[in-house]
Amino acid sequence: METFYLILSLSFFFLSLKLLLGPRRRKLNLPPSPTQPFPVIGHFHLLKLPLHRRFLSLSKALEGASIFSLRLGTRLVLVVSSHSVAEECFTKNDIVLANRPEFIVGKHIGYNSTTMAGAAYGDSWRNLRRIGTIEIFSSLRLNSFLSVRQDEIKRLIFSLSKHSQQEFAKVEMRPFFMSLTINNILRMVAGKRFYGDGTENDDEARHVRQLIAEVAVSGGAGNAADYFPILSWITNYEKQVKELAGRVDVFLQSLVDEKREEKEKGNTMIDHLLSLQETQPDYYTDVIIKGIILVMILAGTDTSAGTLEWAMSNLLNHPEVLKKAKTEIDEQIGLDRLLEEQDIVKLPYLQNIMSETLRLYPVAPMLLPHLASEDCMVAGYDVPQGAILLVNVWAIHRDPDMWEDPEKFKPERFEKEGEDKKLMSFGIGRRACPGSGLAQRLVTLALGSLVQCFKWERVGEGYVDMRETEKGTIMRKAMPLQAMCRARPIVHKILDDYSCP
Repeated sequence: METFYLILSLSFFFLSLKLLLGPRRRKLNLPPSPTQPFPVIGHFHLLKLPLHRRFLSLSKALEGASIFSLRLGTRLVLVVSSHSVAEECFTKNDIVLANRPEFIVGKHIGYNSTTMAGAAYGDSWRNLRRIGTIEIFSSLRLNSFLSVRQDEIKRLIFSLSKHSQQEFAKVEMRPFFMSLTINNILRMVAGKRFYGDGTENDDEARHVRQLIAEVAVSGGAGNAADYFPILSWITNYEKQVKELAGRVDVFLQSLVDEKREEKEKGNTMIDHLLSLQETQPDYYTDVIIKGIILVMILAGTDTSAGTLEWAMSNLLNHPEVLKKAKTEIDEQIGLDRLLEEQDIVKLPYLQNIMSETLRLYPVAPMLLPHLASEDCMVAGYDVPQGAILLVNVWAIHRDPDMWEDPEKFKPERFEKEGEDKKLMSFGIGRRACPGSGLAQRLVTLALGSLVQCFKWERVGEGYVDMRETEKGTIMRKAMPLQAMCRARPIVHKILDDYSCP
């Protein structure tokens, strides 16, 4: 207790010095705040999980304010809950708001904030973005990994069918979806499977899955120590992050070293990046390569698996939608072959289901935070240099001024031309997610294949629980999805010539 009062006294002392001796500047016209901030802690006492719901309630308390401000410790945070204001942020002020705040996780796990997701806006980030656009997420590069996506989906069908050939079987879907997404990314990156494969080292696979889960929980808008630097002195949070960063780096370096020692180059991302390293060693360092791998793993596993789980949950709660999707696939693709990636353009209703899932259940409901690199104006308010900007996509996607019946799951709404342009699930502006194309290819193909190959029912008569977890920055279902599934006759045709390695 004495330590607490000492810290509080020192905080008041330094705050008073700053106010008395700091340079005078004009009074800022900041967005409205819910209440007057408390000394030192600011508005931290108002925060409750999940943040996207809490921020929406604070916006409503301010008579539906499209943007409001919070003082969190030493930082000013602005929260946007309006589509028009978000567009203004990332069109008119896109360059000014293209920076990222520096957090402890980015410093240690993100290689001193040098990854594509966490790097400051500038030449280094532009180079990373160019690499992502041309070398990693281009159509040509994604097409080269089509066989990986197809094989992982066949593995998914094979695994589900083992227990559901003759009658309905109850299955928990999350492990299947995690197997699909983790193995898809890691096969692209390193040519290895780390989930659900008996030929791999089970301990190694378990270790990798645990690492991914720990890092995913650590990300987002930071920890209290990021807003109260003094907490770094009296808690072990930064020490824990450093320890986790060390384990992550050992894993990533092992992937790079393993590929470097192979005599024959394969068709993996690491092989490609190491080839670039030979010609440009000063830029394509191991740190840059590991940062690229890290972002791909984090952005392409939990998020895609979570989206699939939300999509299947919605289909089970809306059997009329599931029936309509099955009819479309049966009529357009038939019952003699498995749905393929190039078939998706012929399945507009399936695409609408995915759009509606991304609208109601964006797995990154607050996106990644932005930082103002200089003073600017947004919605008529001052945004001072150093302010953190958060976009509440979850609230924007449920705005009754933007969407008819916003709380209802209605894929038909996307039959209206241009409606999908209102989605912000992958962000907007120059810091939007460059991997959205890969995510949508995999998730849409996987969902369509599950609808084509199996009959689905809810477990029991009740609806699937659609509550979200309050932990982490990825919006996942609080209750993992369980479903009843039975293989359709098409599965036998598909698997006759397929033997899961």
